[in-house]
Amino acid sequence: MDVLVLRLSRLAGVVTVALFFTLVALGNLTDPGGNWPFVQHVLAMDTTFGDSQLMWRAITDPWLQRLAFGLIILLQVVTAIVLWIGVVRLGRTLRADRPTHLAARSWAIAGLTLGLLLYGLGFIVIGGEWFAMWQSQTWNGQDKAAIFVLLIGLTLLHLTGLEN
Repeated sequence: MDVLVLRLSRLAGVVTVALFFTLVALGNLTDPGGNWPFVQHVLAMDTTFGDSQLMWRAITDPWLQRLAFGLIILLQVVTAIVLWIGVVRLGRTLRADRPTHLAARSWAIAGLTLGLLLYGLGFIVIGGEWFAMWQSQTWNGQDKAAIFVLLIGLTLLHLTGLEN
């Protein structure tokens, strides 16, 4: 396969994920009410089965809920910034020698990893399991998070492939 085509393909994947995080962060910054109820209900566990054995995990304090939402948005913004830095670095080395181009991947790899942590660890593991989001008929974001993890994970695998 032509090295430039492979590198452009990888760059396109990173651009896609960078744009995704940019739009998600922008949406949460300009319309926080769009996702705020989701975070509130997941943390409060108020639409789960109500099993008393798990309800001690619920976070109902509005200040702590706002803090969690703020941290999610901060991570989305940071991830977008890191990914765009990765895009620029990758773009600058499209025609560079292999070691130079491979070294330029570090920011993109870091950004993709942050994205995996947010949606894999944050939404699927912590939201889904710790806060029993899977039990909610209304506020279950695991399917969407899994789609995001798939997009990010495939991009990370493609970027870190063995060829050039």
